[in-house]
Amino acid sequence: MQAATEGSGRESVHENAEHGVAVVTGAGSGIGRAVARAFLAAGWVVVLAGRRRHALEESAAGAAGAHVVCVDVADPDSVSAAFRDVERLTGRIDVLFNNAGTFGPRGEVDQIDPADWQRTLQVNLTGTFLCSAQAFRIMKEQHPRGGRIINNGSVSAHAPRPLSVAYTTSKHAVTGLTRSLHLDGRPHGISCGQIDIGNAATELLAGLGTDSGALQADGTLRPEPSFPVEDVGRAVLMMAELPASATVNSLVLTASGMPFVGRG
Repeated sequence: MQAATEGSGRESVHENAEHGVAVVTGAGSGIGRAVARAFLAAGWVVVLAGRRRHALEESAAGAAGAHVVCVDVADPDSVSAAFRDVERLTGRIDVLFNNAGTFGPRGEVDQIDPADWQRTLQVNLTGTFLCSAQAFRIMKEQHPRGGRIINNGSVSAHAPRPLSVAYTTSKHAVTGLTRSLHLDGRPHGISCGQIDIGNAATELLAGLGTDSGALQADGTLRPEPSFPVEDVGRAVLMMAELPASATVNSLVLTASGMPFVGRG
């Protein structure tokens, strides 16, 4: 992992990067880890952000151009401090991938503890808002100005699974945030897009393909296909590396054959 140095210049870090500087939240595991590694392999300087330093360092795996910053995306003070560290370490942000999130409580609406509801919204929605606001500020002020914000939504932003009211609500709200950011970013050269992912093979979804399977709308359990999480890294990298004249507003990436389109 590249060591942080005092007085890192804005120009030097950016000019030494093959592509630019990317910040990935929730980079300690799963999708965030896969995306961070894809960017590092492609020659980007990457700030891996998350709550667990040890996990972030494992994701960085000693790669040149990697920086680790600890942050709780639901805490405004923590987010502000983390992005000050990003500015000090890299001098700019070319891409922010808002990935940190939680599935939240499972149950029908009358079974959900309001505190669990609030925590889900704080992480998935407010966390995306807070990180976007900090990146937006930096992108407006940096030279050359502009950049991309890519939000990790979910296929739940289109169609929910049963018993997922808090998670699904948060992801629908992320879509509204994405569209507003994209519109408000126009005068500043900032674009914002969203990737909605279904059944990437991470440790959190390890049971999808087993006999227990996933809960379906009709109340049955059914094994579902998944796809390698590394393919998410490739997709997000593609979104990031488009020329400034083009942007992906919305990308839906699912396992082939998963019961998302149609009736199963």
